[in-house]
Amino acid sequence: MKLAILSDLHANRQAVEAVWDHAREQGCDHTVLLGDFVDYGADPVWVMDFVMARHQEGATVVKGNHDDAIRHEDQHHMGSHVQASLAWTRGQLSAAHVAFIESLPLTAVLGDCLFAHANVHDPAHWGYLQGRMEATRSLFASQQPHVFCGHMHEPCLYHLSSTGKSGEFKPVDGTPIQLSPMRRWLAIPGSVGQPRDGNPAACYAVFDTVQAVLSFHRVPYDHEAAAQRVLDAGLPASLAQRLRDGQ
Repeated sequence: MKLAILSDLHANRQAVEAVWDHAREQGCDHTVLLGDFVDYGADPVWVMDFVMARHQEGATVVKGNHDDAIRHEDQHHMGSHVQASLAWTRGQLSAAHVAFIESLPLTAVLGDCLFAHANVHDPAHWGYLQGRMEATRSLFASQQPHVFCGHMHEPCLYHLSSTGKSGEFKPVDGTPIQLSPMRRWLAIPGSVGQPRDGNPAACYAVFDTVQAVLSFHRVPYDHEAAAQRVLDAGLPASLAQRLRDGQ
């Protein structure tokens, strides 16, 4: 099975369309959506319709913190610009969208893979995987050898040996990585809708579960059009600039 793993779509229709076209060209036959479908971007309705359609087709879908904040903002620590975009987003979504978000799990398992938005050692508190220490905690918390998380908006790959030695590296766009069965692996595919590593191109990953080969991809898209959509919606200008700068 070849998985297309998308995270942090953030209501960015232009980025999602470009990544979806690219994933289909790769021959992916299963979709994994790692949360944060809404907020920041100007097309939450279109993106939620996309997510719900993929779910109906059998996709694996988990909830992100921005999704959860649509109904439970008081349980999240959000900045003023996020509060503004959340309020606007909340007004765009239908009752069916909100009910779907509420029904989503925090983690999901598919074969040898475990999926979560933020981490798997404490998924309900949305802690960031900012380095080897946090990644190792999630790897020890998983019974599956392959873990996939979002939330960080920057692609990264961590590994853990049988002796407890950990490592990490930044993946190269389009370069296949053979995941050795002698190690456990945690991959962060990066953000489709709001990359933050200085490259505005959308991020996602493809994992061949039979060959245990993982590839990270960068997909250029019309980020200027997405940024203009943010401004036209009256959302904070800083959110548009992030799309332009990839920050």
